[in-house]
Amino acid sequence: MKTKILFLLSIIVLGTTSTLKAQKLKKFGSSIEKKIGPKTIKVPYTDVVSYLGYAAPGNEDEVKDGKKFYYIYVWVPAVAPELGVRMMSPVGKAKTKNPIKSEAYTKNAKSKDYFDTYITLERSDIISADNISQDAVDSANWVILERNDDSGEMPKQPSGSSYNSLLRYKSDINDPLKALTVGLYRIGFTTYKTGEVKGTFLAEVAAPVKLPGVVMAKTIADLKAGMSK
Repeated sequence: MKTKILFLLSIIVLGTTSTLKAQKLKKFGSSIEKKIGPKTIKVPYTDVVSYLGYAAPGNEDEVKDGKKFYYIYVWVPAVAPELGVRMMSPVGKAKTKNPIKSEAYTKNAKSKDYFDTYITLERSDIISADNISQDAVDSANWVILERNDDSGEMPKQPSGSSYNSLLRYKSDINDPLKALTVGLYRIGFTTYKTGEVKGTFLAEVAAPVKLPGVVMAKTIADLKAGMSK
């Protein structure tokens, strides 16, 4: 009997350790390389903005190609050489510095629901803060700069699968449509698999240079409120 109890306890401990390990978030680094003496290192992201949210069926923003898409709007107030975006679900015990917490996340922070993340980084043709409105956003031209489904750099989900997402996009100064200029961006997210998007998530936007004034929000109203602070 004691042997069986010890065996069961070992399974519980291993399961708990595995879950905690899966929720550990590593430092977010860029793809830009810099030579320091004989060594070549990756330049770390020095500016990271974190957003905690909760997605649920019925509050999607758009249906594209049969998939329900959700958006997080991002105001970028300065030119950037690169932007990194990553998303994990569920949030679990991931630690972030001064994250933006949505009301939906606060109400559902203890939820164990999660989804297979699929993300896009999109840039609009809105380049002035004064021109941001819901009507302008709805009629804006949006260009997908980069996308990602599964990333081995991200923590595994509780299922043990590497279904969290990470992308890095370098600015192309030779192409106005692909350059990271001042303007309104958005992170689009859905699930790669067929089904509903439901669960807590952590989304982060990062840059290798300081970008004071970056604002992230789920709605345009909240974005404008954040920009006015």
